[in-house]
Amino acid sequence: MAGHSKFKNIMHRKGAQDKKRSSLFSKLSREITVAAKMGMPDPDMNPRLRAAVNAAKAQSVPKDNIQRAIDKASTGDTENYEEIRYEGFGPGGVSLIIETLTDNRNRTVTNVRTAMAKNGGNLGAPNSVSHGFDRMGLITYPASVGDGDKVFEAALEAGAEDVSSSEDGHEIWTAVESLHEVARGLEPVLGEAEGAKLAWRPQLTVSVEEGDAATLFKLIDVLDDDDDVQTVWGNYDVSDDVMEKLG
Repeated sequence: MAGHSKFKNIMHRKGAQDKKRSSLFSKLSREITVAAKMGMPDPDMNPRLRAAVNAAKAQSVPKDNIQRAIDKASTGDTENYEEIRYEGFGPGGVSLIIETLTDNRNRTVTNVRTAMAKNGGNLGAPNSVSHGFDRMGLITYPASVGDGDKVFEAALEAGAEDVSSSEDGHEIWTAVESLHEVARGLEPVLGEAEGAKLAWRPQLTVSVEEGDAATLFKLIDVLDDDDDVQTVWGNYDVSDDVMEKLG
């Protein structure tokens, strides 16, 4: 297991966006409802629901909101959401994977295509870029849980495959089938994770210069603002110097 893998993904870009709170709560609640509908409404018996609830708690979603989202699944008073993945290219040759939960695929594909076209990107065919990513489990912790050595040792003991630590926090990577087993193994040492979900990890990263980076971040922000878009993954690497210039 490698100690550190230096790359940046969309989820952990710091300071480049300020997600609207209501939109974020809506997306987290939607994931909770879908997870509860697909399995048991008990987080202890449903790994996906457990991860969704933990992610909501990490973003300070009120307990009442979380419970309402779970209850919606059992009452049947909810839309039928589909999980649809879109793939394409952003500025600077960056590959993007856009994961959505939608009750209207025509609306969603139109919005995604428009966002891409207006911000230096283009929507590709299914599987046009995912071959350049590995499907893995990703567990995240804030930097406050400890230094890189402590997290590395805990991850190694729990059966993780890789760890990346920085001042922004810790990313612990696992095999897909081991995600929730490793997450549980980490809890006695590090506490509850900030997030635990399936993720797309790029096999290679693309360095993006200042001009393309500004356009790329604008594209990501537009996609993030769409309620149907849950997560955007990318294979970009933006240097600290460029990030400072962008503010």
